[in-house]
Amino acid sequence: MRWPLRIPGFSRRPSAVKSKWPVRLWRGLWVMAAFFGFGSLLLVLALRGVPLPASSVIVQNKIKALWHREAAVSYQWTPYAAISPQVALAVIAAEDQRFPDHHGFDLVEIQEALDDQEQGRPLRGASTISQQVAKNLFLWSGRSFIRKGLEGWFTLLLEWLWPKRRILEVYLNIAEFGPYTFGIEAASRRFFDKPAARLTAGEAARLAAVLPNPVRYRADKPSAYTLKRQRWIELQMGRLGGLAYLDKL
Repeated sequence: MRWPLRIPGFSRRPSAVKSKWPVRLWRGLWVMAAFFGFGSLLLVLALRGVPLPASSVIVQNKIKALWHREAAVSYQWTPYAAISPQVALAVIAAEDQRFPDHHGFDLVEIQEALDDQEQGRPLRGASTISQQVAKNLFLWSGRSFIRKGLEGWFTLLLEWLWPKRRILEVYLNIAEFGPYTFGIEAASRRFFDKPAARLTAGEAARLAAVLPNPVRYRADKPSAYTLKRQRWIELQMGRLGGLAYLDKL
């Protein structure tokens, strides 16, 4: 009789053990992806119709303000019905004129931005209102492929699970209109000393004019560029058809 030689702690098939690691890693990645996908879907669905106490970007700014002992963040949730419709029209005219028609991504604007880059012009953003809500509500500022990928995923969820008017309502409430000033209600009271429901078309256009860079451009001390952009936004509001345009939402 032949007895097999066995050495303690030694495996006769180490390659078989090693071959399991890619499979386990792949399965682990799939489990994590499934968990994230299902969790983010539930999160977006849960926020579909509730007032938001803050957003990811607002929380980050609160931490920054506390750390640097700067002014407190100003934010106050206001429902869509309590906001002047001129504001809704102004931000659409300024930021995303195809908002009622696209599904989260403005392919026309993206192509125009790429064409401008090919012609040697500075790269400009082509983010829609939906993309900005996805970034400000769930993510962080800055540029990276990871953030852009997550932004795209949350944009698809928002467009799928929320009506357009809800996306716009959240945008108006969490967009930054000045240093540590988030949401149209806080901005209206800070810069015009009135509630957002009473903003005029000109005031709404002024606030929308600072959205590209609310730290550099000021609604209370508008530069020549800000005033020029305000006039352009007012012109676009008229070209869109005025407040009747909001009926498309």
